[in-house]
Amino acid sequence: MRHAQLTSLDLPDFGIPTTEPELGREIYAARLKQLLARMAAQGFDALVIYGDREHAANISWATGHDPRFEEAICVIVPGRTPILLAGNEGFPYAEIANGNFERVLWQPLSLMGQPRDKYRDLASILHDAGVKKDMRIGLAGWKGFETEDSVFDPHWFETPHYLVEALKAFGPVTNAALLFMHPADGLRVINEIEQLARFEYAATLTSNAVRRMILGAKPGMSEYDACRNLGLDGFPQSVHINMSSGPRAKYGLPSPSMRVIERGDPVVIGVGLMGALNCRAGFMVAEANELPANIRDYVDKLVAPYFAAAAAWYETIGIGVEGGALYEAVMSRLGDPFFGIGLNPGHLIHLDEWVHSPVKKNSNMKLASGMALQCDIIPATGTPYFMSNIEDGVALADAPARAAFKAKYPEAWKRIENRRAFMSEKLGITLKPEVLPFSNIPAWLPPFWLAPGEVMAIR
Repeated sequence: MRHAQLTSLDLPDFGIPTTEPELGREIYAARLKQLLARMAAQGFDALVIYGDREHAANISWATGHDPRFEEAICVIVPGRTPILLAGNEGFPYAEIANGNFERVLWQPLSLMGQPRDKYRDLASILHDAGVKKDMRIGLAGWKGFETEDSVFDPHWFETPHYLVEALKAFGPVTNAALLFMHPADGLRVINEIEQLARFEYAATLTSNAVRRMILGAKPGMSEYDACRNLGLDGFPQSVHINMSSGPRAKYGLPSPSMRVIERGDPVVIGVGLMGALNCRAGFMVAEANELPANIRDYVDKLVAPYFAAAAAWYETIGIGVEGGALYEAVMSRLGDPFFGIGLNPGHLIHLDEWVHSPVKKNSNMKLASGMALQCDIIPATGTPYFMSNIEDGVALADAPARAAFKAKYPEAWKRIENRRAFMSEKLGITLKPEVLPFSNIPAWLPPFWLAPGEVMAIR
């Protein structure tokens, strides 16, 4: 029987991209057609999409416009050119987006104190965009309210009050977030190969950054010093850098500080760019004997069963697999309360770090080609054992999608093939043909950061 154990091996250099995949105007034209068809199927006469700096994914998917300092609003009515409302700074910036829309300056979206000399009433703008009385209007913000059994409340809005009220004056308004984010078939859940290629590009950057940080971090460095090794180049972030050591590390989410990393510290690092996130956790030691006496069985008690569960996740995931099966593959190994698994063991990812998740107990939602997913299994033990963590992204692609990806992005495809080989030949994790690992640290887990050549593998 195979077991998870520490193994001496080197992590290959899978390379860096020399070209950056782009989403051209033809992608956004096709998306608009998809969007109009989905609107008709769901009975919407008009759709309004709200976005801001933290919640940009839906509006960016539809328009290519990524809000910066200001919010933005897109109004889509069949038979009309969509309009994009932007403020003083967003209006000129929106000109470079590749979506098909007409820009409209609406200064209330501008920052406080900026000019409002060209103000227009929102109702008149909506009317000019084609919104009429008694229309059935969908309003997509960035999420909505769901019960534990996944019942979605169509009248709970994650959008500004003024916008909801302005739209209600025209007709009934329904939360349309699931149009984009439904965990089985949302428009942002089933991706084009061009979008997947861009996610792979982002994941290469994030995973290389995490690798550099782990290999470069040493006792005596401040957390800021350790993070300088990330070497980020300005690609848009999806989350703040999560990095902490010592007592704060158990919380996972803190940003780095001037705290000096000490030998023996627990340490965690997470880096997210739009389309990708990678995270690792471990101890700043070279071997188990450096840990406190009561947790020197850290690898046997926590890391080995955790890695076995992650390996099962990787070997189970595939097209047609039900989310409940993926959940069970993990929780059958980590269900003991000691492991403290509180979140879904896996979720969908896009420009935002977490779109939705079909991975939950008894879920019969089937995974499909075009999905981008995170292996995101977080044991929060709440004990001195701290945690262990592998968070990397994969995509699912059927045979035609794989052929198209390979033909259009041969450099990225070579990285994917090499990662698959590393996972199979070195880590003992066999992936289905449709599973495309996007991380340059694929399932690489060194529990002791001062001995990065000692990693977990299935033997």
